[in-house]
Amino acid sequence: MGLHGGTPPAQAGNTDVICLIASGALKILGMWRFLQEESAGEGWQPVSRYTLGAWLIFYVVFLIYAFTRHGEFLLIDLANLVVHEGGHLLFGWFGPVLGLWGGTILQWLVPLLLAAYFFTQRQTTAFALCLFFFFENWLYTATYMADARAMALPLVTAGDSDYVEHDWNTIFSGLGVLQYDTRIAALVRGLGWCGMLGTVAWLVALSWNRETIRNPSPVPKEQ
Repeated sequence: MGLHGGTPPAQAGNTDVICLIASGALKILGMWRFLQEESAGEGWQPVSRYTLGAWLIFYVVFLIYAFTRHGEFLLIDLANLVVHEGGHLLFGWFGPVLGLWGGTILQWLVPLLLAAYFFTQRQTTAFALCLFFFFENWLYTATYMADARAMALPLVTAGDSDYVEHDWNTIFSGLGVLQYDTRIAALVRGLGWCGMLGTVAWLVALSWNRETIRNPSPVPKEQ
């Protein structure tokens, strides 16, 4: 089942969160290096300075908005919620276990598959947008995870309204890690933030390098 609105419970301590975010940054580094190598190749759609500027304004505004919400429900999460519930219905055909995980699986899979498609087409801004919102979904999931023990957030379901199950309470209980819900959530949230920031950095770096190649600095002539 998916969460809808509400204020998340208290997160892990500041020191723990910083350590987990640092760990998450190292995990994202591998993907960043891969994108750097791919960016060195030809074929990526060029992005003009004005287009890049417009996208940067969008991303900065969204990041500020997400940061000031302090882990609460974002407007974009209304779309995430629809996909999440659709995942329960879709994967529910393959048994209760996949049905339980299916909400998060489809929620992450949709933007990831879109990003993969635009990656093969070398559509620069479209790939960056889908990858950015793939990682934004991690914030939504982290909020849900952090609520596993407290179960204070309001939930919605596309199935029987008399049977509303908290996905991550059930998943973490089954895995025996329920007591670590806020720590796991902090790690996932940190990975999400690193991914979003890394995506924006990649877009800027790729666009800047292409602009430099097209408009190289003039070489002074010898007198």
